[in-house]
Amino acid sequence: MKKIIFLSTLYILFTACGSKKKEEANATAPVLNMVKLTDIQMKNAGVIIAKMEQKEIASILKVNGKVDVPPQNMVSISVPLGGYLKSTKLLPGQHIAKGDPIALIEGEQYIQLQQDYLTAKEKIGFLEQEYRRQKELNKTQASSDKVFQQSETDYRTQVVLLSALKEKLQLVGINSTKLTEANISRSINLYSPIDGFVSKVNVNIGKYVSPTEVLFELINPSDIHLALKVFEKDISKLYVGQKLNAYTNNHPTKKHPCEILLIGHDISSERNTDVHCHFESYEHDLIPGTYMNAEIAIKNAKASVLPEESVVLFENKQYVFIKTGGNQFQMTEIVAGNSENGFIEILNAEKIANAEFVVKGAYSLLMSLKNKVEE
Repeated sequence: MKKIIFLSTLYILFTACGSKKKEEANATAPVLNMVKLTDIQMKNAGVIIAKMEQKEIASILKVNGKVDVPPQNMVSISVPLGGYLKSTKLLPGQHIAKGDPIALIEGEQYIQLQQDYLTAKEKIGFLEQEYRRQKELNKTQASSDKVFQQSETDYRTQVVLLSALKEKLQLVGINSTKLTEANISRSINLYSPIDGFVSKVNVNIGKYVSPTEVLFELINPSDIHLALKVFEKDISKLYVGQKLNAYTNNHPTKKHPCEILLIGHDISSERNTDVHCHFESYEHDLIPGTYMNAEIAIKNAKASVLPEESVVLFENKQYVFIKTGGNQFQMTEIVAGNSENGFIEILNAEKIANAEFVVKGAYSLLMSLKNKVEE
């Protein structure tokens, strides 16, 4: 019995000692998020206290799209009367100037067209003379009205035919004023109608091409633009004239400044619309069809903000110091949003909206707190 009482007494003593040590440990454990400074420390640290402000902070809208060319800057080259491709030196990506020869086309139809024009040109002289002769004879009743009318019809029909053949020659690039029986050719040259570069070559030497077939596709890059896809919920945040920066996946650090020119007014089945932007400067690596990303700074409604130097980084988290009384401050974790012009948005501001914050000297407080913990 005495043994049991002895053991119970030892247990109570050890338990009491353990509780006492635990209480002492808790009493001496430092508060890890509280720091208190003396007046001299406050002055040396340059601590300034202020409340949260309300400001408009721009956020970044990230969208994507591709380099595009307006229809008026894209040209499809075809041959109105068809023919065989005799020669060309065009290659995709090759630069060309307006008026440069791009292909030589052969075909019997070009010989026939020139022949018809020269024949009609010669014949019209005779028909004109006959018409004038019959007109004079008809005035003196030496010729019947029927003969005069027929000569007039023949002459005017020939004028129409000659005019039509002249337009056909011009359509295929033959100068009718310089055409004679001595320079009839079986081939015609195709010339570039724009300054730009070749985007597609769809034919090869010796191939017969029909009038509806596209031989080459040319692009004038002077007015290339960026066509972005913007979702319905973000359209209202954009406006014509708004600035943005675009970049490719291959060179994300190389920014291309742009300006919004046109915002689409129809929504696709994917709930987005096209926003067309103009590049402020053309660069040769901006090839039509290239996919690009864009960052657009948009203004939000007023947000709760603090100066950027109010926020300190500690163990990969962001904190601010809130005044709790006197020269005592509590380090409080915050959720930071966008920043602009030296201010940073506080996303969880509703919980600490009425507090007073250290807006200058926060880093000194962090160092003081870390030294306290290390002690």
